[in-house]
Amino acid sequence: MDWIASLLSQEHVKLWLSVGWTLYVIVVSVWILLQRSQPVATLSWLLSMAALPVVGLVIYYFLGPQRMKRQRIKRLRSRKRSKVRASIQRLRERMPHGDARLHQVAQLVAATSDFPLSTASGMQLLVGGAATFDAIAQAVTTARHHVHLEYYIYEPDQTGTALRDLLIDKARQGVQVRLLVDALGSKKLGRQFLKPLLDAGAEVARFHDSKVGRRLRPVVNFRTHRKILVCDGQVGFTGGVNVTDEENERIVANAYHDVHLRVEGAVVNWLQTVFMEDWAYALEKKPGQLPADIEELLPEQGDGDIPMQVITSGPDNSLQAIYRAHLAAIHAADHRVWLTTPYFVPTEAALAALTNASLRGVDVQILVPKKSDSIFVTAAARSYFDELIRCGVRVHEFQASMLHSKTLVVDDNIAIIGTANFDYRSFFLNYEVCLIGYGPQLNGELARQFEQDLGSAQMVQYKSEKRFSRRLFDSVARLTSPLL
Repeated sequence: MDWIASLLSQEHVKLWLSVGWTLYVIVVSVWILLQRSQPVATLSWLLSMAALPVVGLVIYYFLGPQRMKRQRIKRLRSRKRSKVRASIQRLRERMPHGDARLHQVAQLVAATSDFPLSTASGMQLLVGGAATFDAIAQAVTTARHHVHLEYYIYEPDQTGTALRDLLIDKARQGVQVRLLVDALGSKKLGRQFLKPLLDAGAEVARFHDSKVGRRLRPVVNFRTHRKILVCDGQVGFTGGVNVTDEENERIVANAYHDVHLRVEGAVVNWLQTVFMEDWAYALEKKPGQLPADIEELLPEQGDGDIPMQVITSGPDNSLQAIYRAHLAAIHAADHRVWLTTPYFVPTEAALAALTNASLRGVDVQILVPKKSDSIFVTAAARSYFDELIRCGVRVHEFQASMLHSKTLVVDDNIAIIGTANFDYRSFFLNYEVCLIGYGPQLNGELARQFEQDLGSAQMVQYKSEKRFSRRLFDSVARLTSPLL
């Protein structure tokens, strides 16, 4: 028994703990490095896992990076792509001034997101939740074949109930209603609220159900942040507005300030494609199975006058299309880059793109909320302000309410609107969707809205001197922001 007592001695226990901790660090380091995440994110995870051997492992298991695999509905994509291939050259000829940079951005989006250049025959910028919900109600009311909805947040509140009741009416009329919500973002959407909708004949699905046990490794950290509505394949909506009272100024006085886009024409087919692929994935259907009513879901539509393109990204696509599209657009800028985002936590490459543009004489302006719905994210964003301002970037903080718009205006011919924030989570973790417009139409609308929003904003002044505690917090925010 002496050898047992020897093994349990204090010195031997320390030795075994040291050896165990070393082996643990080696194993988790290899595991994390094989994920090939961003360097700052990798370093953050390595430090947290080493400092918190048990807790860190649990957090990484649920929130760490994972390789997601999703199959596209290839027949659906090829079906639509063959119809637009013949018109791509005509679309390029319509692109303003024949600018080669616009063609290059469009080609990059097509290569990374697999959505070709398309067109819209009409578009309407919707400012605020009230205008957005009015337009949505009108589109749903006039729908005759189907209504497809995909939302990150759908709340069972006054706004959500009004839309649900409208969907119930349409379902009872024989219109096919399909509602896809994120399981985490719409966690308050319970059976009692959905039962009347289901009883009316509608279908409801949840994206990445976060319940433990449904998967070997729950995908808690990968959400669909997309907001898509398609009616009869003719009218489509996307942007930043979720279905909640918090974004409806008729109900909440200080509701989020947001923008949404209503489009008509051929580009709606590609929003429909995004929805149908997400729907098939959420229901774990085989991608090759197309609905019998495919002709009604993807109606034939002629070319419109507004060159436009859908961009999607998510953890299932390592090419990070939305991130690359933003960087490519900023790099292509000649005279202005106007960015609106509620959450500003840029990568080093994105920060360099903005500051480089400013240093070469481009008017770079960034509009963020004075106070977002996350104290930590607000502090993380402010930690970048001094560097931006030193390089000539003008940073504005929106004062009136929580700014939730996500737009980018570049020169007079490139504009992006959608669901993606200018941060790590949207660029690399969430499933996002954006529309990029080429030409003065969308660009002009978003530019006018940016200038109008500046009327409720205050420009941030450079602060060269900070207290040590603030500098320390900024450093921590920079290091840990990729974990959000």
